[in-house]
Amino acid sequence: MLPPLPLRFEFAPWHLSGIVYGTLLNDPQALAALGAAASAPPYKAPPRAPVLYLKPRNTLRTSGAVVELPAGGNAFEIGAALAVVIGRATCRVRAADAAAHIAGWTLVADLGLPQPSLYRPNVSFKARDGSCLVGPRVVPAAAIADPQGLELRVRIDGEVVHRASTGGMLRPIAQLLQDVSEFMTLAPGDILMAGSAADAPRCAAGQSFAIDCEPIGTLEGRVVTEGVPA
Repeated sequence: MLPPLPLRFEFAPWHLSGIVYGTLLNDPQALAALGAAASAPPYKAPPRAPVLYLKPRNTLRTSGAVVELPAGGNAFEIGAALAVVIGRATCRVRAADAAAHIAGWTLVADLGLPQPSLYRPNVSFKARDGSCLVGPRVVPAAAIADPQGLELRVRIDGEVVHRASTGGMLRPIAQLLQDVSEFMTLAPGDILMAGSAADAPRCAAGQSFAIDCEPIGTLEGRVVTEGVPA
């Protein structure tokens, strides 16, 4: 059994709310991979607004955490994402003003079991205990002049298996904040992932993973079989 998350989830001096939003299909290749399914019922057209999902509090852990792979699962997909830490209430903000609402940046390792329909994610595949690692720290907003000019590297057992750029997203960070805050208010301490690249690498039980991104650092974790002592 994984240890419970402390009541307060902080990276001093930032107090995080414990609410983490993921963004689906912000990578052109991920959207293209849907093919004709994006235009088939019940959707009938590609999404016109951000497609969000929630990583609930039971999923949250910090760098170095151990994540349990359920019996029968072969591996977790490791979704590597740059994430925004909201600095103040963000409601109907314009893209041109979005930077003023960003307190800082961090990394998220969004672990999920592979599933046939990314467009309709199964909660039991995406909300496993400990399946959302945040860290290793929050850097101030000013520390990253160009959030669309970063490279994220995913390592499995020390070997680089995946590289992704924050550039080329369908909705850059500022536009994403504008479009999300059009229909919901983001609160101080909330975390919003910019989205993961297509073809996320997989990490099996007994393996470790890491996400590298300068200047934030390295976010690390390890996968074990559920019920087996770490």
